[in-house]
Amino acid sequence: MTPVGDTGPGIDMSHAAEAAGCGDHELVSFVGGGGKTTLMHAFSHQLGGSRVATTTTKMGDDQNGCLMTLVGASDDEIVAAAESAPTLAWRAVSGGKALGLEPERCDMLFTRVDHVLVEADGARAMPFKAPGPFEPVVPAATTLMISVIGADALGRVIADQCHRPLRVAALARCRPYERLTPAAAAAVLLHPNGQRAALGKNARLVVAITKLDAVNAGLVGELTQQLAHLDPEVAVMSVAVFK
Repeated sequence: MTPVGDTGPGIDMSHAAEAAGCGDHELVSFVGGGGKTTLMHAFSHQLGGSRVATTTTKMGDDQNGCLMTLVGASDDEIVAAAESAPTLAWRAVSGGKALGLEPERCDMLFTRVDHVLVEADGARAMPFKAPGPFEPVVPAATTLMISVIGADALGRVIADQCHRPLRVAALARCRPYERLTPAAAAAVLLHPNGQRAALGKNARLVVAITKLDAVNAGLVGELTQQLAHLDPEVAVMSVAVFK
């Protein structure tokens, strides 16, 4: 895991699960914006053992990440599939959107497979967000929460680059037409009323800064330092640009 204060050049996506400190039995919930689906699929391919990926909200029905995909399957069918290959499970598909599994069902599946990977938030393709009153939808058995921010949100106008910009501005104590500074982003990421409110007592938190490149590396470094200032114990990993 990349420690706070040392972003370096950013890890390659092919090592994301290892960098996040995943163990042999994890329920990983991905929240925020800027690459949750890509990270979830990367973890699905990189982890060993039986693996089930899903969402507790909605995702595009074309975002299956080349995984074996089951729609409307029973728990026994999902577990059996996961024992042979990483499996994506959806409750239903309608209007181009896939509806995922309920949080309680994710908790139950976690008692039967090695890893459950959950996209537990929506950001409408924006690189950063702050949660609304009923977000994120994190299963209770979550052992690792990955809070994601796309580096392309840094230094840009909050209203243009953030989902729920008024909420972002409120948590950062600024105005929505100001630029998202590293300090503001760190304040939102670690705010007790942000995604962190959904972090279980026994779950670990990793902030994942995605889309790191040569242009935004300085801002990413500043964000990492700000996170360290607010909470020296928080773990941070930066991920090089990915599609």
